[in-house]
Amino acid sequence: MSNQKNQGPEIGKDSNIVRWNPGEANPKQLQFYRATSMFVAYGGAKGGGKTHAVRVKAFLSACLNPGIRIIIFRQTYPALEENHILPLRRMATQTGAATYNGTTKLLTFENGSTIRFGHWAGKDSEDEYNGQEYDYVFLDEATQFSERAFNILAGMLRGASPIPKQMFLTCNPGGVGHNWVKRLFIDREYKTNCSNPEENENPDDYTFIFATVEDNTHMLEHSPNYLRNLAQLPEDVRKAYRYGDWSTLGGGYFKEFKNHTHVMAPFRIPDHWKRYRSFDYGLDMFACLWWAVDTDGRAWAYREVEEKGLIIQKAAALCMQNSPAHEKIEITFAPWDMWSRTKESGKTMAEQFQTNGVPIIQSPRDRVQGHMAMKSMMAPMPLNDPYVKSLFPEGQAPATMPGLMMFSDLERVIKDIQEIQADEKNPNDCAKEPHEITHSVDAARAYCASRVLPTEAPQEKKRRFFEDLLDEKEENYETYMCGGEPSEGYIGAA
Repeated sequence: MSNQKNQGPEIGKDSNIVRWNPGEANPKQLQFYRATSMFVAYGGAKGGGKTHAVRVKAFLSACLNPGIRIIIFRQTYPALEENHILPLRRMATQTGAATYNGTTKLLTFENGSTIRFGHWAGKDSEDEYNGQEYDYVFLDEATQFSERAFNILAGMLRGASPIPKQMFLTCNPGGVGHNWVKRLFIDREYKTNCSNPEENENPDDYTFIFATVEDNTHMLEHSPNYLRNLAQLPEDVRKAYRYGDWSTLGGGYFKEFKNHTHVMAPFRIPDHWKRYRSFDYGLDMFACLWWAVDTDGRAWAYREVEEKGLIIQKAAALCMQNSPAHEKIEITFAPWDMWSRTKESGKTMAEQFQTNGVPIIQSPRDRVQGHMAMKSMMAPMPLNDPYVKSLFPEGQAPATMPGLMMFSDLERVIKDIQEIQADEKNPNDCAKEPHEITHSVDAARAYCASRVLPTEAPQEKKRRFFEDLLDEKEENYETYMCGGEPSEGYIGAA
């Protein structure tokens, strides 16, 4: 929304100019329209006029830049249609500047510019938009998208057009994308020392425009009860939605999981620690985790592999390729649906994994109980394992450590655990969308729900003297060869 005061620019056919009034932009919307960095985020509190700003920015850009290619994303199609397709079609009708194709979801302007509308459906969307090129990408309600989705969509900013490529985001605190949006635009924490320079993030590429409902006087005039409604929300939600406080929400379903407590730099795993694997499998993604268990029963995730589009034979081969010969894997845990039979072979997927060198055991089926087991393992437990203690400077080992630990180079599962949200219909369970972040979490759940025993501490070998060995050898020889000392029963035996 914006202040509807002054007439807007004249836009339309040269022979039939139609006056279209987008309204007078408030100061924060003007900053959004004029920003020149590659990534521009506009948000904070709810009601700041973000969605209206996206529509105006996209429509004006299409009218004033012949041939520009624009795409607008929302997470779901109903939200996309209500917030963008229908309003922009009305703009096109009022101005006569463009026509809409409902089949291709494309608004085509007479000057050759286009606005396409897209919604995000995980893997299917990755395949659909892979390789496409746009000058402007709009991500409305960006915190509803995972960081993986953001990076893939940012990859569409390319092409031969001389127009500078930009991505425009709107956002409020909370949601699956809370952490990455907060990192990039609020905390401004960037990767700047990557071993691969191409992975570095340039702080100059990121602009954040903070807005509150007070910036949108037009909405407050027409919705006088809006602030009162926000005041009735729980305190943490109210602070986020009313004041744009990014510190009150976030953390997702596994709020217990923190980098500074649950993540540690990789170290050499002792030979006596028992090792396990767990995985989640589908053609959309094969996600496998490797685990080591210390003598306290603490589980350390030390390796991860993810790859999509693998048939069972290739998934099993990938699993074996990443399991060195010196590692003895005690058990591989897999989800219950691996025991359903395939139509093609009549065999279960579990049988096919075993045939290809990966025997598996079924993990418990109950999702909620499995996720609760993960939460339980994330709680601190006494630290007694001498090897783990030795990883700290002398005298600085903590008294407790979580029962679930991860090596810091397992970036995917760490990020997914931090991003996944609670299911809106069942707060005790994890959300199943966006689906692309559920695979590694399901792999971790398969292990945690199965519960394994602590590794036994290695037995200390007793020092033995040569005389003891001779006596023992003599005793053992006589006992073995002669049956020991003769007895009355032995002499009188028939």
